[in-house]
Amino acid sequence: MRGVLNLVSVGPGFDDLIAPRAIAALRDSEVIVAYELYLRWIGEHLAGKEIHTPPLTQERERALLAIEQARAGKRVSLISSGDIGIYAMAALAFDDMREDDTYAVNVIPGVTSANACASLLGSPLSHDFATLSLSNLLCPWEWIENRASHIAQADLACVLYNVQSAGRQEGVYKILNIMLQSKAPHTLCGVVKNAYRPGQQVSIHRLDELPALQFDMLTSIVIGNRFTQRKRDWIFTPRGYNNWTNEATPAALLDDSAHLPQEAVWVFAGTSDGNALAAQLAAQGHPVVVSTATEYGGAVALKDCPGVTVWSGRQGVEARKQVLQRTRARAIVDATHPYATLMSQQLMALSASLELPYVRYERASAVQADDHAGDICNSMDEAARLAIAGSQRIFLATGSKDLAGFLHAPGAAEKMWFVRVTPEPEFIQRAIDLGIPRSHICAMQGPFSQGFNEALWRDWNIDCVVTKDSGVAGGYRAKADAAQALGIRMLTVRRPVLEYPLQAADFEQVSRQVQAWMPACVSAPMST
Repeated sequence: MRGVLNLVSVGPGFDDLIAPRAIAALRDSEVIVAYELYLRWIGEHLAGKEIHTPPLTQERERALLAIEQARAGKRVSLISSGDIGIYAMAALAFDDMREDDTYAVNVIPGVTSANACASLLGSPLSHDFATLSLSNLLCPWEWIENRASHIAQADLACVLYNVQSAGRQEGVYKILNIMLQSKAPHTLCGVVKNAYRPGQQVSIHRLDELPALQFDMLTSIVIGNRFTQRKRDWIFTPRGYNNWTNEATPAALLDDSAHLPQEAVWVFAGTSDGNALAAQLAAQGHPVVVSTATEYGGAVALKDCPGVTVWSGRQGVEARKQVLQRTRARAIVDATHPYATLMSQQLMALSASLELPYVRYERASAVQADDHAGDICNSMDEAARLAIAGSQRIFLATGSKDLAGFLHAPGAAEKMWFVRVTPEPEFIQRAIDLGIPRSHICAMQGPFSQGFNEALWRDWNIDCVVTKDSGVAGGYRAKADAAQALGIRMLTVRRPVLEYPLQAADFEQVSRQVQAWMPACVSAPMST
């Protein structure tokens, strides 16, 4: 007899979400090949069947077993949860199939994890959306980050699959930070665990709240776009019937940009020396806008930069593009933090797409070869491993964005963690949500003196400090000297390296470059 290979989707879990065609295939099959967990959903359809259940880690073995049975002339059902063609077994079956195979193949669709989770949240995927698996078992991690960056820059709604496992804790937080670089922090999102299964949990959050949460492999994350709205206990993304403008610019952005000067130099700052640079450019007679990521940073910029206009808040890459176009910006000065690589990459991309001059100002490194401060680390992950391996009471001077990477690293639960964060309510709450006791949080604006660092670390009995190469302006020297005076181990995370089209190390270089651009920019039309 000619065999049959049914590639059967059994949905998210409940029997009433299994398609009738899938049930018919199961009943008509002689052989069932499945991960054992799936059998509990389809047990009533399996009487008298020959059943094979290779374990979860043997996906290819399951596919080969089903194919061998079909080649032998049997009617076989190879089963996956959700839809078998989406991050599931169908691709393995086709991969192992031969061109000279003669058995029939039936692919039977099902309710995907994305569909199931979206239905429990409302209608967040009603417009263009993407799905992204965070498992790097079959895909290089750098590909995952690259795809996440493009999804975020396009402001697509998206569903994250395979969010977190025991051996893969950090990836989701890196992806969420990538999303936050381009999407607005208030973007509505949903977190769904065990969709349509026992133990189902559904919650709605802002995007900037997600880095403080813990997830697992049974959780999916749905991230909306800038138009996603909330009604009652649901979120939905409008289809756009009759309410899209040509630029798709939210009314809030139009109102927010009304006070901004035309044809200004835009300084993307957030650091003390970035503000000082903006003030110097304004003193030279240039119209200047300072853009900061937080409201607190905006308040500091207003105080430090007389004569400039401040635009604050995480607006997202599309909002930045729109406001630069609407105000006919003349040039971009990138004075963001040395570790804000994603922001710098976005600004370089905006410079290229809008044909705007760009210059990167970056403070000089303060790390010296003869430092007695300790080890130089190539990444936050390396610093976390070293700190956990050799210390008990660890002080993080790395900022709030990187806290999750340390707190979720293997072995972190057995350590005592102390942090210093900018006094923004959201940053303080992020530390609290990650499990940092309030008595272990120092919420103050730096930089700090050597004496202050010594007093704080001595009082907290710190035995390891983790910091960044933030330069003299960022207080690195004071931290290194304090750690040396106290005999404390210090781990410094090396600066990331980017290729900038134009880079300056002092204010005068930036000023001369901006002055050279200004006459040419007055009459040059901006590309849209």
